[in-house]
Amino acid sequence: MASSLSERLTTELRERITTGLLAPGTLVIEPALAEEFQVSKTPVRESLRQLTSEGLLQLLPKKGYLVRAISVADIHEVLELRILLEPRAAHHVARFHSAQTLTVLRGHLAEQEQLAEADPIASMLAARRFHEALCAANRNTRITGTLTRCFAETARGHFVLPSMQTYMSQSTELAEHQAILAAIIAADAQGAELAMRTHLQSIHRAMLGGQEDRDELWG
Repeated sequence: MASSLSERLTTELRERITTGLLAPGTLVIEPALAEEFQVSKTPVRESLRQLTSEGLLQLLPKKGYLVRAISVADIHEVLELRILLEPRAAHHVARFHSAQTLTVLRGHLAEQEQLAEADPIASMLAARRFHEALCAANRNTRITGTLTRCFAETARGHFVLPSMQTYMSQSTELAEHQAILAAIIAADAQGAELAMRTHLQSIHRAMLGGQEDRDELWG
């Protein structure tokens, strides 16, 4: 029971941090959380330790936990890791996808397109779900685990870094997602890998302004 409570708390607190509801620099106190969620301190403590291990919190002895800041440099590192792993995930999915996977991916793209103009934040979250669903279907649990954390950090950047918020209205993202899906449907593994790499390069340019070293970074 304690483990289940801890997992639910971790999910809730992670989402609060990701969306900026718990802003960088916020002090999180164990007894206050236990009171808010009406649970004992044990699952709260486990949850806070997990989020600390994920780099979202920093322990302040005798004070509590501090929500860590996130910077453009952090997003650069996250995108560097994604460019190493996510094209390979797309390659695997193109080779081994199921009909259910295609249905899920189509659904997320349809939602992204529908929300693009009316609600850029909701559209961005649908885009995140597209990436998460594709990643989850790649059959490599270690790639999935690493990328899931990367997606959360990228989304957090959207919410708490003003310089990245303009990317949420980029019209090219949907077309790039459609190109990835088309290659997967065609079982074109190399094409899916290339389409994903191209998409991540586009994300990097739009979010971070295309630093001079990007050509070296992306290879």
